[in-house]
Amino acid sequence: MSHVMNTYARLPVTFSHGKGSRITDTEGREYLDALSGIAVNTLGHAHPRLVAALAEQAGRLLHTSNLYGVAGQETLADKLCALSGMQEVFFANSGCEANEAAIKLARYFGHKKGVELPTVVVMEKAFHGRTMATLSATGNRKVQAGFEPLVAGFVRVPYGDLEAIRAIAEHNKNIVAVMFEIIQGEGGIHLCDAAYYRGVRELCDARDWLMICDEVQCGMGRTGQWFGYQLAGVQPDVATLAKGLGSGVPIGACMTGGKAAGLFGPGNHGSTFGGNPLACTAGLTTLACIEDEGLLANADRVGKLIRQGFADGLAGVEGLVDIRGHGLMIGVELDRPCAALVGQALAAGLLINVTGDTVIRLLPPLNFSESEARELVDRMIPLIKTFLAG
Repeated sequence: MSHVMNTYARLPVTFSHGKGSRITDTEGREYLDALSGIAVNTLGHAHPRLVAALAEQAGRLLHTSNLYGVAGQETLADKLCALSGMQEVFFANSGCEANEAAIKLARYFGHKKGVELPTVVVMEKAFHGRTMATLSATGNRKVQAGFEPLVAGFVRVPYGDLEAIRAIAEHNKNIVAVMFEIIQGEGGIHLCDAAYYRGVRELCDARDWLMICDEVQCGMGRTGQWFGYQLAGVQPDVATLAKGLGSGVPIGACMTGGKAAGLFGPGNHGSTFGGNPLACTAGLTTLACIEDEGLLANADRVGKLIRQGFADGLAGVEGLVDIRGHGLMIGVELDRPCAALVGQALAAGLLINVTGDTVIRLLPPLNFSESEARELVDRMIPLIKTFLAG
C-alpha cells in the first residue's frame, strides 16, 4: 500500500533517466517524450550545461531565504525584463503562485483606486491553478466541484469574445483587470487572432484596467517567441511564468510593467523558497541555452513541421476536427473523447497527453529535432487512425 496521497490517476510507468527527448523507464524501455513534463523540460532531459550549472550551484549554496539579497534573482530579473519589456519581477515556486501574485496585484490596484470589491474578468475553459483563488479564476467546473465556496471577485466570459467584456464593463463598475492565457493549454490549445488581444489591450487602456497574461504554459519560447503575447504584438501589465522557466527545477515569476509596476512594497507579498539560488541558476541557464542554441527558431520550425505532418497524414480522415497551435504547443482535436490514446501511445513508446477531453496535446522539448518530429508524426498517425476507425 502506497502512503502517497491518491491525487493523481497515474499511468503505469516510472522513469529512471533520460537524455534529450528520450526517457527510459525502470524496466529499461525507452520512450520519445512529446510532453516534456507538461511543458516543463524546456531543454529535454539531462542537458549537460544545465546539469553542470546545477551541480556547481548546489555545491556552493542552495537557499538563504528572501531576508537577504539573492544575486541570481537580480540577474534573472534583469534578463527577463530585457526579454519581456516588463519592469519588475517577483519570484515564486510555481505557476499557481505566480498567478496568485497577479490576482493580489489586481486587487491591490483596485483598492488603491478606491474600488471596494475589485473584480477580475476571466475566461471560460481557462486554467490558472489549483489554489483557492486560482481555482476560482479557472473556467472548469470539474476541477472546482467540491471546493466551494469559491473565492469571489471573478466574472467569466467566453474566450475570444471582446463584446462580452465590453458588455460587462457597462454594468459592473468593479472591474480592475482582465486575466487570460494567450493560448489556453489545459482548456484544449485554444487561441484567438491578434485582433482580439489588441482589443483587450485597448479596452484595458480605456478603462484603466490591468491586462494580465498567464504565460505559465505558453511562455518561455514554447510558441517560437519568448512570450505568447509577443505573437499578438501586445504588451501586458502583468505576465506570469513557471513551467519551462527552470527546465524542471520549480520556479515561478510574476512580471509587472506599466501601471502595475511599483504597486507592491515590503510586506505586501512574499515567499520563503521563491527565487532561491538553485532555482535562479536553473532559470538563467535555461535562458542562456535557448539563446545560444537557437531554440526559438527551432520551436517555430519544428512545430510547423509537426503540424504539417499531421495535416498531411490525417487529410480526409473522418473524426479529425482541427490541428492548431504555435511553435511546440500543438493540439490535434478529434470529434470524440480520446483519453484512451494516452495509454495506447505509451504502449507504442510515446509520451503524449489529452486535454479538454478531445484534444491530443503535444509539448515537446524546445530542442526537439526535425527527425524526432517526423518520428512522432509517423508513430502517432496510425494510432489516431485506428482509434477513429474503432
